[in-house]
Amino acid sequence: MQKHQFQTQVSDLLNLMIHSLYSNKEIFLRELISNASDALDKLNYLSLTNDEYKSLQYSPRIDIKLDKEAKTLVISDNGIGMDESDLINNLGTIARSGTKGFIDSMSGDAKKDSSLIGQFGVGFYSAFMVASKIEVISRKALSDEAYKWSSDTNGYEISKSSLSNHGTQITLYLNDDEFCDSFRVENIITKYSNHIPYPIFMDKDEWIAPKDDEKDGHYESKNSQINKASALWRMSKSGLKDSDYNDFYKQISHDSSDPLMHIHTKAEGKIEYSTLFYIPSSQPFDLFRVDYQSGVKLYVKRVFITDDAKELLPPYLRFVRGVMDVEDIPLNVSREILQENKILATVKDQSVKKILNELEKMLNNDREKYSKFYALFGNVIKEGLYGFSTNKDNILNLCLFKSTLNDKPITLKEYKEAMKEDQKSIYYISGQNESMLRNSPLLEGFKAKGINVLICDEEIDTIVLPMVNEFDSTAFKSINSSDIDSEIDSTQNSSNDETNALIVKIKEILKDEVKDVKISNRLSDSVSCLIYDKNDPDYAMQTILKQMGQEAPKIKPILEINPNHEIITKLANNELMINDVAILILNMAKISEGMTIENPSEFSSKLAKIISKAL
Repeated sequence: MQKHQFQTQVSDLLNLMIHSLYSNKEIFLRELISNASDALDKLNYLSLTNDEYKSLQYSPRIDIKLDKEAKTLVISDNGIGMDESDLINNLGTIARSGTKGFIDSMSGDAKKDSSLIGQFGVGFYSAFMVASKIEVISRKALSDEAYKWSSDTNGYEISKSSLSNHGTQITLYLNDDEFCDSFRVENIITKYSNHIPYPIFMDKDEWIAPKDDEKDGHYESKNSQINKASALWRMSKSGLKDSDYNDFYKQISHDSSDPLMHIHTKAEGKIEYSTLFYIPSSQPFDLFRVDYQSGVKLYVKRVFITDDAKELLPPYLRFVRGVMDVEDIPLNVSREILQENKILATVKDQSVKKILNELEKMLNNDREKYSKFYALFGNVIKEGLYGFSTNKDNILNLCLFKSTLNDKPITLKEYKEAMKEDQKSIYYISGQNESMLRNSPLLEGFKAKGINVLICDEEIDTIVLPMVNEFDSTAFKSINSSDIDSEIDSTQNSSNDETNALIVKIKEILKDEVKDVKISNRLSDSVSCLIYDKNDPDYAMQTILKQMGQEAPKIKPILEINPNHEIITKLANNELMINDVAILILNMAKISEGMTIENPSEFSSKLAKIISKAL
């Protein structure tokens, strides 16, 4: 017998399980049954695709046994099983999805925290919420050797054992008899695991009516199947209730909350497939991680293939959970086949369109519900605007934007419907501070003409919106770009010879800092602002590129000056301080843009000098 110590983080987790997460402890059974189902999935797949396993004769099943006197609960399966190294790797070390991530996400609310268990791949450990000791006996398929793993949370032991068949048997030594009651256990399985695709059997007490020669009836223990064991995604929609869909979602997602919506499709004809997709009502923990776990399980002819294929849906739909079951691709589908198979590519394309169309229906029919969805996943959806996505128009239809003239977020369709007759483009301003954007000098000309401007204050906006050239045949333009000068001549700023001469001098003074200095058509109150050439990244984009480690050459902005501003008119008649004022005007524009002033002490010195002169 070998004694082992848990990894430190697993010990921390077990301590949490025992002392903190008792508010929803019944979910341990959901987790253990899901693990058993996964083991059966793996063996079922191998028995159909691998010659070594095709000779195995077995009927996939999960068995539950209760012993009230001994206070034990046993969950058994005849799936793939584990050998000694599997037991160490799967039960003695950190879970795949990150025990550390689970611990870091704890909020202190026991009920809320316990709902995270399955999402972080720590489901097996949840059994310690109800058990003081756990024994796992497992025998790997095609092997004659069995091993026992046992733990009371103070480390674990592994020894040789025996098991009559391949599979895994988990024995929980329960803290109390709550989960020794067959009715309680059956209700939990019905609630969480009714549509596990394999039968779950349990000895349960059934009432036997009295016969003619008997006075009273009696209870009799019978071994019965207690779940439907049906592929819900292949069932007729007319025979399913919302509760059926919601229960199945909780089973496959390990989420204790109901989803926002489900999308059930059965396609027949040249390509046959069934899909059942869910939109969660909360963000998956790994939503913004590069190594996110795919939320869609792939089946072929009801045979589980994989739950780790990110190719099934594009990354901007990585929050979707569900099942994709295809008829006409080989069972031994590989990663390469997943990427290249034309049938699967068609199913993927149709699925993406279906999901986006259903989201648009939600947007049109239930704005409040859609707003909740967008708050959760709007920034992820917008990732689909990057590059050359074939569904850009559909994604643009789904986007909501803050704006200068609306109290609530609006769609681009709503923006267009309210456009002025002479308005040429859809205008937006992007950055990472909504308050600063709303008070930007760049908006002055648009406010003067009553033109609505979209306020795009998410980091993703700065990255993807420059790739949106138009919406519904209307140009989509940033207001800090030089190519809109002719579209927003609203302030009727004019210059004279003195002002033009002043502009030339300021340009010479600032030649190392700016690409050009010119009269502004967009300013009415502010003295200056910064814009950028059409093909140059603006300051917000430059900042993001630096954060991504992409060093780019310094991009010089264009300084626009309001010729009617008091500072400029007075400076035209008194050029003694032009050097100091030019630098101040540039830095004032930078501050309005949210930029960092490279030499703040110089700025302060020149500002103090000007103030002292004024006094």
